[in-house]
Amino acid sequence: MQLDHKTQICVVDGEKMLILVNEGDHDYPDLAVVRKEKQDNPPDREQSANRRGRTSESSGNRRYAYDDTDFHQLAEDRFAADAADILYKRAHRGDIDKLILIAPPNTLGEIRQHYHKEVEDRLIGEIDKEATNLPPDDIAKMVKAA
Repeated sequence: MQLDHKTQICVVDGEKMLILVNEGDHDYPDLAVVRKEKQDNPPDREQSANRRGRTSESSGNRRYAYDDTDFHQLAEDRFAADAADILYKRAHRGDIDKLILIAPPNTLGEIRQHYHKEVEDRLIGEIDKEATNLPPDDIAKMVKAA
């Protein structure tokens, strides 16, 4: 994938987001961090307080259990929606000309649901991998190899 000068890369998962800009060119990329976000999202077992709900049929003696709400996953989905909103605001202000998004498949699917047209117009590529813990040089290599 082409990594031109001033191309921005958003690396996001359910808990972290980095926005980097290429200060170099395709042959010699130099990624600088322009924004960093992180949310504290403990495991679901630490966020849930109740046991599963149960119900009975009105006739007969069958009982059913309700699925628990996965508060950890809800927080990750909300973070992905917030990341899409941050990208929209940056695109609307004119801060983004070209954008590459890197996210794990689940987060990528969630963030796609919240893309604004202004973000879609600037999006030149998506990579479905986990990369929030990689250094900028490795992220640049990943983009160039895609």
